[in-house]
Amino acid sequence: DSTMDGGKRSKFLKAGKVVILLQGRQAGKKAVIVKNYDEGHGKRTYGHCIVAGIDRYPRKITKSMGPKKVAKRSKIKTFVKLVNYNHIMPTRYGLDVDLKSAVTADVATNPTTKVEARKKCKKLFEERYATLLKNGKSKWFYQKLRF
Repeated sequence: DSTMDGGKRSKFLKAGKVVILLQGRQAGKKAVIVKNYDEGHGKRTYGHCIVAGIDRYPRKITKSMGPKKVAKRSKIKTFVKLVNYNHIMPTRYGLDVDLKSAVTADVATNPTTKVEARKKCKKLFEERYATLLKNGKSKWFYQKLRF
């Protein structure tokens, strides 16, 4: 608990911030914050957020590969998850992908909306990756964390 700044913590965990998950099945995977709940929400009385991240990263691509092989190697598997703030590590990076429309607040309770959200995120992440291959922006997010 922060007592130094009068109990008011600076809000740096905003939507669009790239974080690294520290616990659970997706530990070590990168994700983007979609929605925050700083004061808790419903049964979860602690600060948490909805994140969308990459479960399986795209594979390496070289110049000599044809378009078909590039398309196959650019496939991404995504996940959508509710995570306690204690279990994520924020990075200095942000990702300007609009996931608000894809991921709604009821992904935690409704499995079918979660599957739909995951498919939409996959589409958005893959489209973003395709543009990245041309201009090279936010390359770090799509690379596996080596540790």
